[in-house]
Order: sequence, then structure tokens, then C-alpha cells
Amino acid sequence: MDHQSDVILKRLQALHPKLIDLSLKRINRLLGRLGSPQDRLPPVIHIAGTNGKGSTIAFLKCILEAAGHKVHVYTSPHLVQFRERIVLAGKMISEEALAEVLGECERANDSEEITFFEITTAAAFLAFAQIDADIVLLETGLGGRLDATNLVKRPAMTAITPIGMDHMHFLGDTLAAIAFEKAAIQKQGVPSIIASQEDSVRQVILKTATAVGALPFVYGSDWQITKKSNGFKYSSRALTLHLPMPSLDGLHQLMNAGTAIACLEQFPIANVTDGTIKEGIGNAVWPGRLQRLNEGRLIDSLPHGWELWLDGGHNPAAGAALAQTISAWQGQPTHLIVGMMESKQAERFLRFLSPHAASLRAIAIPGEAASAQATEIARAARIAGITTETACNFQSAIESILANESGPARILVCGSLYLLGHIYGLNGNGGP
Repeated sequence: MDHQSDVILKRLQALHPKLIDLSLKRINRLLGRLGSPQDRLPPVIHIAGTNGKGSTIAFLKCILEAAGHKVHVYTSPHLVQFRERIVLAGKMISEEALAEVLGECERANDSEEITFFEITTAAAFLAFAQIDADIVLLETGLGGRLDATNLVKRPAMTAITPIGMDHMHFLGDTLAAIAFEKAAIQKQGVPSIIASQEDSVRQVILKTATAVGALPFVYGSDWQITKKSNGFKYSSRALTLHLPMPSLDGLHQLMNAGTAIACLEQFPIANVTDGTIKEGIGNAVWPGRLQRLNEGRLIDSLPHGWELWLDGGHNPAAGAALAQTISAWQGQPTHLIVGMMESKQAERFLRFLSPHAASLRAIAIPGEAASAQATEIARAARIAGITTETACNFQSAIESILANESGPARILVCGSLYLLGHIYGLNGNGGP
């Protein structure tokens, strides 16, 4: 049976404009009616970028909680249930609290057109303003300049993770155009942590920082990370830290961990020490980002020695990062199960994975009207050079791999966080 919040969320989806014009007028109107909760929040760290936002937030949350702080978190999308998007003082929002803030937003909006992300962001702001915490970790949804989260006028800190090609139909079809949109979260007098970027992107971000009077703290000139045999080093003019490898798999996580540390260096918070940074980097959890499932129904159904990995990356930069990691996997072949949304660049994403994949099974994402068809993904995979077939669902894809692969192997499910949410549901007790 649906929870009350599920019923409200379905009604809110029906308010979505038929044509989305990126604009702040709808959420501005709603937040005004709600008494401007975005102006009553604890200090906010606002994060934009193409890849690494969620992982950077995961590291920040774990470090801050190790230091004894209460942390609100807003991220999207969710994997299994909407409540994952809103964390109140360290705990996922309760069903009762979610239904209450959603209901208040629905009444205040009074049936006017508004996007689903806008009205649910307003609900998150309302929840954050009602519960005490020490800091808010706020992830943009799409872009930055016209994103609903950008209504926080005076964050304590902004951060921009690596920017690549994604959401081009909304943000522009060049890296410079996309960077312009994301750079607009920077604010006058506010530190701006800038992760590793392509030269053209960094120039756009710094030009925007200068125009608005932000205080950039830039990877490569102000801070850097260096891979070591047993971990990595974070260094800046004022700080040098020798750290273990992050708890999240993948070499790209070094940049995300470094970005989190740079945020805390530029925004000193009580009780954050070398020890709490090490603890947070070593214990952070972010489901669906190069995650190995170790328990659950799906794991129980696999033969001994087989591994099941999940990664929600879906754009070319994510494909490059994922390829960098799986290229180092030894001893067992890697078979892909891929589902993607139709707006994504399947061929460019898969081209990075091609040298490392023994085969690929393409599936449609169950329950997603905007999913790419399995035949479309398969066509892109073949162009990318991967031995490919389609499957009618995830279970059929698993059965096909097991029927054609004799020894222990790795199965990597990738291409969409929406697909991963479906896999967690199938896995049962091994979910996020």
C-alpha cells in the first residue's frame, strides 16, 4: 500500500509543466508563500558539477559526523525511496515528516504549475528550517544558475566538482556553456572550491568567480592530491595530510575526497581534525557508485566466486572514470548489464568501457517511460566495439551471462541510477 507521501508525490508530478523552461519564478513564488525557509537554514555548502557531487557530499557528511556535528543533506535522484533525498540531522526523513512538508508545499502551491524537483526542493528547505543542525550539504539538481537550490542566496561555501557533457538539451552543447550554468552558484565573498577541470571549463568558472566576487580555491594551484602506494596526499599552502585510500572504490574518488577536504580547509568547523578527516574518508558510504554487493537475494543466486558490482554513472566522463578502475581489475572477465535513459550519450559512455568488457547485455529500465530501448543501447554498444545482445529484463541478462561464461566472473550493472534502484529492489536485504 502506498504511504501518504507517495500519494502526495504522485499528485505533485501531475503539476509538472508540459514544457520545462528553466526558471526560478515558480519556486520563488512558492518559497515566498512558505515564508522563505531557504533563508532560515544552518550554514550551507552548495555543490554543483557533472560527476562526483554525491560522493563529495558523502565524504563531507562522514567527516563532519565524525567530528560530532549534525548534518542535513539534500541529494537526488533517490535509488529506492524518495525519503533518501532528504537527511535531517543525520537521519533519513521519516515518512510522517515527509508527508507533512510535502502537504504544506502542495497547499501553498495551490495547484499551480511547478516542476517536481522545484516543489520537492521547497519541501526539503522547509524540513531543514524546522530541525536544528550544524550544516546543510546541498546538491544541485540540474546545472546551477537556474536550479531550484540556487535560491540559497548566501551559502557558507560553494564547490564545483569535475564538469563534463551531460543534460545538453537544457544546459547547452559545449563544455563552456555547461560550465557557465554550473559556475553561477558562486557568490560574492564566499569561498568557491574548484575541483580538477579542463582548461576551458576552469577559465569559465574563474571568470564567473571574478565577476561576482567569489573567493576561488583552485585544484592544481591552491590545492592538490597525489596518489601514493598506500593512499594519497592532500596538500595546500597551509595543510598537508597523508590519508588512506577512500572507502569508495575508484581512483576518481581521490578527487572527490580532496574536494571535501578543501571545503573544510576553507570553511573551518569546530572539532574537524586530521583524525576525523581520516575517519570520514575511510568510512564514507555512497550507494550505487562503483559499489560491490556482498549480500542479498541476487548475491545468493550467483555461483561461488562471482561478483556483482553497481555503478550509476551515465555520461562520458563517468565512463572514463569507470574504465580507469575496471582496467585494473585482474583475473576475471567483466560482463556488463546496461540500461540508460534515452537522453544519455550511450555510445560515448560505452566507448570507454569497450576495451575492458567481455560482453554486454542491454536492457530497458523497468517502470521508466524515458528509458532507452534495449535495441538502442545494443546498437550503441556494437558501434563502441562490445560483443552485445539484448535481454528482456535483468534476470534474463544474468541467466544469459551464466550460460555463456564458465568460470567466476564480474558482472557490472551500469548506465543509470534509476536502473540501480530497480536492482536494489530485486536484491532485497542487500539494498542501499
